[in-house]
Amino acid sequence: MNSVVSLDHLLDARRLWRGQTRVISNNTQPTGLTALDAALPGGGWPESALSEILFENAGIGELSLLWPTLARLSGAGERVVLVAPPHVPYPHAWLSAGITLSQLTIINASPREALWSAEQCLRSGSCGAVLCWPDQPDDRALRRLQVAAETGQTLAFAYRPLREAANPSPAALRLAVEAQPAQLRVLKCRGGLAPARPIPTTSWH
Repeated sequence: MNSVVSLDHLLDARRLWRGQTRVISNNTQPTGLTALDAALPGGGWPESALSEILFENAGIGELSLLWPTLARLSGAGERVVLVAPPHVPYPHAWLSAGITLSQLTIINASPREALWSAEQCLRSGSCGAVLCWPDQPDDRALRRLQVAAETGQTLAFAYRPLREAANPSPAALRLAVEAQPAQLRVLKCRGGLAPARPIPTTSWH
């Protein structure tokens, strides 16, 4: 005899997912890296969305990956915000990358305040891109960043340790920057399947 199970019971037991209908933009912005643009379904960063950059160790190219985009945005008068970066940016390196420093804002905040600050910057709609380094955020916190990016129509980038690749994420795009060998892997991308082949860092330009 078949038993009848209520919808509320399935939802409470987390055996059923409650979906939401949302209109999500399929537009993209070029990364400025030819090989990466060619590998992504939309040909660039997903607009109004959260992208995760997972990396093994600091200083292996995780920041320079965004420099072409940040140079284009800041050169067009768009505000670029860094929320609680782990290291003080070296001005000469950013200048050499073509980034307009007058359009760069750095927010120093505690781990708890950093997520709130990033969310507010994204929601404001006054920034071209917001970069953050969240400290062990849960799924709910990442979803809030994703929704804030959609609300403010802003590019959001979250830098996280590579070990987080084993955990699911609401981000529209997930990239892994690896040192040995020096390569970039697309782990997840909205709008298509992630390419199987990694991208050597020598082919970024």
